[in-house]
Amino acid sequence: MIKPKKSLGQNFLIDQNIIDKIINISDIKNNNIIEIGPGTGNLTKKIIDQNPKSLLLIEKDQYLTLNLKKEFCVEKKIEIFNEDILKSHLEEKIKINSIVIGNLPYNISSQILAKLIKFKQWPPKYKKLIFMFQKEVAEKIVAKHKSASFGRLAVLTNARLKVTDSFNVSENCFYPVPKVKSTVLVFEPFINQEFNVKDINNLEKITHIFFSKKRKMINKAFKTLFKNEKLMARKIEIDLSLRPNQVSEKQYYKITECFEKDCKY
Repeated sequence: MIKPKKSLGQNFLIDQNIIDKIINISDIKNNNIIEIGPGTGNLTKKIIDQNPKSLLLIEKDQYLTLNLKKEFCVEKKIEIFNEDILKSHLEEKIKINSIVIGNLPYNISSQILAKLIKFKQWPPKYKKLIFMFQKEVAEKIVAKHKSASFGRLAVLTNARLKVTDSFNVSENCFYPVPKVKSTVLVFEPFINQEFNVKDINNLEKITHIFFSKKRKMINKAFKTLFKNEKLMARKIEIDLSLRPNQVSEKQYYKITECFEKDCKY
């Protein structure tokens, strides 16, 4: 048994029922597949059984990468990269209509999702994402505005992705057993007609400013962003006494659009 590395947030999915459930929603046959963090290859084997058109594996752990290369060396459809996904030029590697699957390390799962949301080309080359998150993080991703969990992740995700499926996973489905429950979320990219921001990095910057003081009124964030915050608030039709989680996604898009036109920060 391979010993997981705590430093890399490794929790290997070992439950065959959950693996089969992921496979069944993945539409793998004759499609281009990317697996992030294949680890010991438990899911990878099932992906290969479904006869994908191509399979690209990205694994940060050098030892696990060597094991994967040994085990799947005869598979001509597979490319294996020993890379940190956050530093990988994934958008350049990805093939058209790809499906991206990943049992993501909990400590960087939101960063990985953000990386895929911020692709320069939109719509992107991928057509579906199937990711495992810590349940608490998944709740933040799908949270509605005015709820306690609503924050940066929900705003950023809703700008470009829609959640089409989800299911919870017990902590007992992993080795080692984590202290938290998990949730699989399925996303599909779409063109958001209400999102007219030129650079999605600006939306990320705006939400960081607002939610870094999530218990405070948004008037201070407006003062940081705009030369005349009251005039801009009237233009956007927003109450400066609101808290960040009371501002809707559409309003964050509008704030970002105005920021791009009248940048003080």
